[in-house]
Amino acid sequence: MHLPRLLRSVADLNAPVFILDSGSTDLTVAIGEEFGAKFLQNKFENHPKQWDYALKNFPVQTPWVICLDADQIVTPELKQHLANFRDEDHKDINGIYFNRKNYFKGKWIKHGSYYPFYLLKMIRYGIGYSDTNENMDHRFAVPGKTEIWKDGYLLEENLKENNISFWIDKHNRYSDLVAHEEVERMQTAKGQTEKPKFWGSPNERKAWQKQLWWKLPRYVRPTLYFTQRMIFQLGILDGRTGIIFHFLQGFWFRLIVDIKIDEIIKQQNDTKSAK
Repeated sequence: MHLPRLLRSVADLNAPVFILDSGSTDLTVAIGEEFGAKFLQNKFENHPKQWDYALKNFPVQTPWVICLDADQIVTPELKQHLANFRDEDHKDINGIYFNRKNYFKGKWIKHGSYYPFYLLKMIRYGIGYSDTNENMDHRFAVPGKTEIWKDGYLLEENLKENNISFWIDKHNRYSDLVAHEEVERMQTAKGQTEKPKFWGSPNERKAWQKQLWWKLPRYVRPTLYFTQRMIFQLGILDGRTGIIFHFLQGFWFRLIVDIKIDEIIKQQNDTKSAK
């Protein structure tokens, strides 16, 4: 559904394209091959590990890689940035953040912390890597300096999420990953790859926000977060569709995670007691 849209958006760059498949039974491979893409297969466990496999196993020969998901589109403005890019002008830079516009049910989610939203998507090959310290959130990391491209956008719209049942099923699965990860962090003091820093890079700021989140009391934090997004970050201006999105993503999903954390801890305690 999404792959032709993405591949058409980068075709003019004439760059090598690599697609990591996980045993799909649809037309993914046929579509990719139409655009000259090279494929590898790897059983899916989670997004960070899938990206780690891709970066370590594809025969990349270029100094930079752009890491895109199938439901993303490179806009003409961003493509022009990439077409004009010269490695010799960025010798002291190891990563570049793209600005993302996220769509839900055909509507651009402009408020509630969702725009501007910077993703580290272009990394120096062999230096940048997938952060496998996360179970669900997949992000890339680089040592050294990064750059932020504020104009020229990456559009993200998963058309399957127009069916709300798909969105709920997907995020129910994601909540399992997040809940288990947070319990692991609570019990083993699992660290973060990125250095938490309020005034740092977008990734460092995200790490700082996560540290704050983990310290907040469960069941209270979803309400605080939803209120912040709706009122202080003006999510209410996104209209009915936007409010539905902020409620589901900012409150419902976080509440489900908190419930599952308690269930995991209870199950662990019951197991210990049984022994």
